Amino acid sequence: MGPAEVAAILFGTFGILVFLRVPVAFALGLAVVPVFFIEERLTPILLMREMFKSYNSFVLLAVPFFLLAANLMNSAGITDRLIRLARAMVGHLPGGLGHVNVVVSMLFAGISGSSTADAAGIGSLLIPQMRKEGYDAPFAVAITACSSVMGVIIPPSILMVVWGGLMSVSIGGLFLAGVVPGILIAGSQMLTVYIYAKRRGYAVHTRSTFVELMRALASATLALMTPLIIVGGIVGGFFTPTEASVVAVIYSLILGVFVYRSITPRALPGVIYDSARFAAITLFCIGTASAFGWCLAYFKIPAALVEQIDQMGLGIIGIGIMSALAFLLIGMFIDAIPAIIILGTVLYPVTQHVGMHPIHFAIIGVISLAFGLVTPPYGLCLLIAASIGRIRLIDALRDVAVILLPMIAVLLIIILFPDIILALPRWIMPTYVN
Repeated sequence: MGPAEVAAILFGTFGILVFLRVPVAFALGLAVVPVFFIEERLTPILLMREMFKSYNSFVLLAVPFFLLAANLMNSAGITDRLIRLARAMVGHLPGGLGHVNVVVSMLFAGISGSSTADAAGIGSLLIPQMRKEGYDAPFAVAITACSSVMGVIIPPSILMVVWGGLMSVSIGGLFLAGVVPGILIAGSQMLTVYIYAKRRGYAVHTRSTFVELMRALASATLALMTPLIIVGGIVGGFFTPTEASVVAVIYSLILGVFVYRSITPRALPGVIYDSARFAAITLFCIGTASAFGWCLAYFKIPAALVEQIDQMGLGIIGIGIMSALAFLLIGMFIDAIPAIIILGTVLYPVTQHVGMHPIHFAIIGVISLAFGLVTPPYGLCLLIAASIGRIRLIDALRDVAVILLPMIAVLLIIILFPDIILALPRWIMPTYVN
């Protein structure tokens, strides 16, 4: 069988299984089985072997630890402290709670590395408050969901850890490259909130005094040290990403149990269980996606794709736009981590062929997949926010589309001007990035 026939079987079977509502993790594994039976040189045992090989990765240990750190931070009441700080910073602007929502998501992203933890933790507190102050429920849900995507863009990011481990790209470089896009996306969302507030007459709060701002900052300082410890430790070479994730867990545990005393010993097993359950789902998906990706590589489908695209004569910008569209599309249907393993490994040789910087390609992929968290039918963060807001998902789609437009404009700017995101990692980590 040639690459085209195998690709048709793999993606065709996968598409049918997803349409039949088979969970993505199982659909990826089952899609490989027909090829293993058709090709004489392969056996179904290889499916299990490739899955177990993918788990034998030191870097992947960071995934469950970062998830645990995010849950510990949520349970420790960090979100309340960040909300007080954000309210003191931007609560006086038109549409104050909308701006607070965006700023809190940006701050929480630097602590958790998880968009779903962001949507659940912040949404449960801010969506009811926004509705109480007269904000339209669809807008409250939409801004909460869209701002939560920064959880996987601003470092530390679980997606960047997986991407760096899978494609041997500097994770420290990826973390640094995610800072500017995160700030630009937050800025685009705050601009949208401002326009909404002016048009709909949302509430404006009095400006906090300097003393109130300092008190809020002091209350949140220990929590805000988390990204400095994690990113600074990795960039400075003090520890690896996996060791950084363990440090994040220990630090979160100390804050929650001994400093803030908001996590009781009795509550700890529940937090650990929830983290382990979610991590198990994620890691199982990584295993089946790795088997799927191995099958693509075995039949030289990425190489065939490189040849086809080479004939089109696309440059770095053309490949960047094509990659973004591909990630945006696949992100609408499946989770980001299997999408990275499947599509990222296929497109990576293409980007290398045209001379695109690996970090530039990674940031395009991560941002595009992050947007998939608020676009149906997958749209996990949108589903979480809509559930908290007690509205139908379809009711929030118009506002989500409006908020997404300037965010997509930011993505286009990143594609056209890669130096915007590469400047910081080149300055701080020139040995690993240039």
